[in-house]
Amino acid sequence: QVTDAPAKFYNSLKATSTSATTVLAGDFFAIEQRVEGYNAARLNWGTSDAQTVTLSFWVKSSLTGIFTASLKEGANTRSFPFTYTISSANTWEYKTITIAGDTSGTWNKTNGNSIRVNFPLGTGTDFTSGTDSGSTGAWQAGNYAGVNDAVKVVSTNAATWQITGLQLELGTTATP
Repeated sequence: QVTDAPAKFYNSLKATSTSATTVLAGDFFAIEQRVEGYNAARLNWGTSDAQTVTLSFWVKSSLTGIFTASLKEGANTRSFPFTYTISSANTWEYKTITIAGDTSGTWNKTNGNSIRVNFPLGTGTDFTSGTDSGSTGAWQAGNYAGVNDAVKVVSTNAATWQITGLQLELGTTATP
């Protein structure tokens, strides 16, 4: 946790790569937020009445390019990998993505893990879906954290990645 953050925020979570790691097929370096089933139950995921959500966040990195993230079912059986672009190094950027609810799978609706919000900092091909950013934007069966060609923060010594203001909200609009 650091005090570097965009306006109206005080802190951010900061990850710094301490070496230039070669990411192997079975590697998975990520920041993950888990959502309890009681908090996710009203989304009705796994039913024909699955609700749409909007994910919003502020992000900053010393690297630029296409980054990847995903929403996953708590047991890692369903995944929605997506990408976002960081255009300017060391500059806070606001991102939003709207995701249609998953009508398949079994989503926990009790006190266990229901949704995993993943921000990979380096993910091997065992945990990626497709080879490029064009393969994202749909729910898939499997444990996919993102796409193969995304920026791998852990592959660059001293690279940084930061996030704050993360919100996962019901509906198609991100609120302040």
